[in-house]
Formats: sequence, structure tokens, C-alpha cells
Amino acid sequence: MSHVGLDRSEGEALFRLLESPETSPAFFERVADDVRWTVMGTHSIAGTYSSKAEFFEKTFARLAPLMREGIHLRLLGLVVDGDTIVAELQANSTTLEGAPYDNALCWVCRFDGEQIVEVRAYLDSAMISWTVERNERLAATRG
Repeated sequence: MSHVGLDRSEGEALFRLLESPETSPAFFERVADDVRWTVMGTHSIAGTYSSKAEFFEKTFARLAPLMREGIHLRLLGLVVDGDTIVAELQANSTTLEGAPYDNALCWVCRFDGEQIVEVRAYLDSAMISWTVERNERLAATRG
């Protein structure tokens, strides 16, 4: 088993980059282009994506326009074990219609050195479904 190329403090610094839309691109620089990213659940963004570009297009690029100020993910906890980091995150954003988007997430990330090569992401399916259904319609009427 290879080890994560990060210690705990470096892992925390990496995942804290997700706290702002301005710094989140730096997080994604550490994700392999051919990452295998599985979003668990029974909602419209659930599925397995075989590249960073596909994952970003089907998830972040779809959700970010539905938020007033983009997606903000706060790091709540982190576990480093061998080549895996488990990050517990909390989304704290506001939807276009003014509702809170408070979604709890858990990302199980496998690293190869300092790059994330595989992720299983767990989140609140009902929150995703509600947000997409209500706010994509609102975004379409504004666009």
C-alpha cells in the first residue's frame, strides 16, 4: 500500500481550499485528470465519473450557478490512513431562491502520492434533488 503524500496538517490545508470558490481550483489541481469519482445517492448528480473534467461538469458546474455566491465547503474532520484521506465536509451556501444549502458530505479519497486518484462521495440526496429541481427552474427563468 502506498501512503498519502501528505501529513495531517497538509491534508487539512488541502481540504480547506474548498471553503471558497476562489481557492477551490487549487484543491482540484491535486485531483488526477483521470480520477474515478463516484457520487453516491439517488439524485441527478449521482454516478461514477471517469475524469476530473466530467466530474466537475456534472456536479460543481451544475450546482455552483444555483448558489448566490458559489459553493462553500467547510472542513469538519479528517482521517488519514495509508493512501486514504476521509474528509467530513459541510456545505454552507445559499440557493438562488434564498434557501440555505446546508449539505453534509463525506469524501473518501484515495491518493497516489500527492494526487487524488479515486473518490467516493456521500451526501444528502434529498437536499441535492430539492436544490436542483427548484433552482434550475429559477435559473432558467433568469437566464
